Amino acid sequence: MASKRQQRCTILIADDVPYNRDFLRAILEDMYDIIEAEDGEEAVKILQQREQEISLLLLDLNMPNKDGFGVLEDMNKYGWIDRVPVIVITGEDDSNFLKRAYDLGVTDYLSRASNVEVIRRRANNTIMLYVKQHRLAAMVNEQIYQKEKVNNLMISILSHIVEFRNEESGLHVLHIQTMTEILLKNLMRKTDKYKLDRETINLISNASTLHDVGKICIPSEILNKPGRFTDEEFAIMKGHSQMGADMMKGVPFQNEPLVKYAYEICRWHHERYNGRGYPDGLAGEDIPISAQVVSLADVYDALTSERVYKPAHSHEKALSMILNGECGAFQPLLLECLVESSDIIQREMAVDTIIRGDQRAMENTAAEMMQYEDLSTTDRTMRMLEQERTIHHFFSAVSQQILFEYTSTPSMLTLSPYGAHCLGLEETTIDPYHNKHVQDIANLDQLAELAQLLQGTTPEDPLVEYNCSLCINGRIQPVHITSRAMWSVEDPPQYTGAIGKVEECKKKEDIQ
Repeated sequence: MASKRQQRCTILIADDVPYNRDFLRAILEDMYDIIEAEDGEEAVKILQQREQEISLLLLDLNMPNKDGFGVLEDMNKYGWIDRVPVIVITGEDDSNFLKRAYDLGVTDYLSRASNVEVIRRRANNTIMLYVKQHRLAAMVNEQIYQKEKVNNLMISILSHIVEFRNEESGLHVLHIQTMTEILLKNLMRKTDKYKLDRETINLISNASTLHDVGKICIPSEILNKPGRFTDEEFAIMKGHSQMGADMMKGVPFQNEPLVKYAYEICRWHHERYNGRGYPDGLAGEDIPISAQVVSLADVYDALTSERVYKPAHSHEKALSMILNGECGAFQPLLLECLVESSDIIQREMAVDTIIRGDQRAMENTAAEMMQYEDLSTTDRTMRMLEQERTIHHFFSAVSQQILFEYTSTPSMLTLSPYGAHCLGLEETTIDPYHNKHVQDIANLDQLAELAQLLQGTTPEDPLVEYNCSLCINGRIQPVHITSRAMWSVEDPPQYTGAIGKVEECKKKEDIQ
């Protein structure tokens, strides 16, 4: 369904026996582009050069130079196994042998004795499954990224609201968030005492942006006083901790962890480990770890930033003052984290800007994606994928209509069960435009014209109505196709395929 040849899926066959490669090529080359490797070393070289092109690896385990297990180990080492599914084709049937292959990420196993149709079906099903999974992963990734962008926007707005009155650059909030995240990640690696994980670190670093929200209530003449505070002025200034905590008490969703962390940070980020902070004089581990980390980050950024009452200190000077106890006492383990993260902190603080926030959103997206280890193979994704397929199959199965879905890369046509029966096709067809069975039932010039119309739509106006002829239930008859082009969320959007239905024209005027 395209005006020109669509990119076909590519299968890499790695087998040292020429006959085996020839056999598999003969079975599959009408539907797929085939690449051959004579041994494991050649297979790895091909993967290094063309991994993005390969949709499936058919792998023999017993090969010279580098066997199939060596190939699988390299695929794990370089991350190729995450994207390229592997079907092992071997004469071995030892359970330990196969268990090792599955442990290394093999998707499926075929015996040398498998017949032609089984090999075709397994290859087709594996490629189709991975296409669906990667599409789902892309959708999840986009949702996570958009969530991070919204969070970042709110942080940026907050930094301007709070610091507009404070006559500062607006970067303090972002600096605190960045440094809080760095220190917490280091702390997570050093100890399990605080039960930190990626989600908790993300919540605390986001909550850290609210640490000075109570300053909204402080009079401007005190907030921006260039000289030293009087005792009375300092007492008013210290009140921002309590005021911020009171604000957090007044917001809805008190059971949400983000609100809990925000309260802790607002109230206690000026406490000190030796009990000489404010407002409550907490000491040691009575101070929540969220507030301890933000306290250290706040002091560092105050030292290294220019203020109305002082110039900025260098990174080295700030570290020296903190480690020498000139800014109050901090937990020794956190000070270790500060020293160990010194280079990272210096680099991040030097480049962190409002624009940098968007880059951090992308980094957090990647980190959140990583916690699923591999979206394409986790139970979570498999459940979501299975749910999507169940819903699709249910509605298409109960509908007595010819429904279709077409994806452009890889070129693949999926029909409803009723549609597949009427047209005499499989429910899924790889590269349909060049498939002999499709050519028998459709006028390819008309399908090419329909494809051109779909590709000429826009995301705002994606609908296409089209009349043509198809062979339905063994006879050629006029049909009306109602279709909708599908577009990606990229900027600019890319055409990805179409969905639609085919209706038989009952009357002559229906086709005019």
